[in-house]
Amino acid sequence: MERKRLYRNVNDKMLCGVCSGLADYFNIDPTLVRLAWVVLGFMGGSGLLAYIIASIVIPVNPDQQ
Repeated sequence: MERKRLYRNVNDKMLCGVCSGLADYFNIDPTLVRLAWVVLGFMGGSGLLAYIIASIVIPVNPDQQ
């Protein structure tokens, strides 16, 4: 069994592909993840900081390059 890995999705991205990659990892709609980031962004700005860190830390999917 192959391990499931978290990657940024460059084919279905709005900014950096973080939300789309998280949605692929958890098998949910990317819109729900994007809405969650927006809500976190309005709650003290923690969503924006988390998104920036995630875009740096999460690698791009090598199959999509």
